Formats: sequence, structure tokens, C-alpha cells
Amino acid sequence: MSLSGDPAQLAAAVLAHPAVESLDGGPFGTVASYLAGGRVLGVRIGVDGEPVALAVVARYGTPLPQLAAELGAVVRGLLGPVAVDVTFSDVVAGPATSL
Repeated sequence: MSLSGDPAQLAAAVLAHPAVESLDGGPFGTVASYLAGGRVLGVRIGVDGEPVALAVVARYGTPLPQLAAELGAVVRGLLGPVAVDVTFSDVVAGPATSL
């Protein structure tokens, strides 16, 4: 059973966070959701109890544990009570403010 959710909508919500620079496909592009028109890198909606996986490039300024918690809240706001794994692929310079 897969979670119902639009990976593109989830990606847009994650990218809207001011401390997120971009999404990343992770090693070999493994963090991705596949759709009829292509794929959404950086977001994988789990199946059969797997967590939602995010791979992000963060902007310097927000502590990573805090950012992971905030992104988890974004995901749960769209998908309900799910586990979320956040991988930080990189941190880049640039101001960030928390929500």
C-alpha cells in the first residue's frame, strides 16, 4: 500500500521552506518518485510502511535538527502521520530564517 500524495506537490512544499536551497536525488538518484511524465528528485513517498524520504540542500543558518523537524511537519501536514527521513546532501552559504 502506498501513501496517497502528489510527489510534485510535496516537493514544492519542501522547497517553499526558506532554509531549503534545493532538492537532491541522493546517491545515484535513489531519492526520487517516478511519475508518468518523469521523476521528482529529492522526494520518495514510501510504500508498505517505509518512511517518506527527503534529500535536501540546506541554506546555512538553521540548525539541521530543527530543519529536519520542520520539514517533517511539512510532510505530515500533507500526508498525515507518517515517518520522515531527511538527508542533508549539502549546506550552502546564504541567509535562512525558520518558519
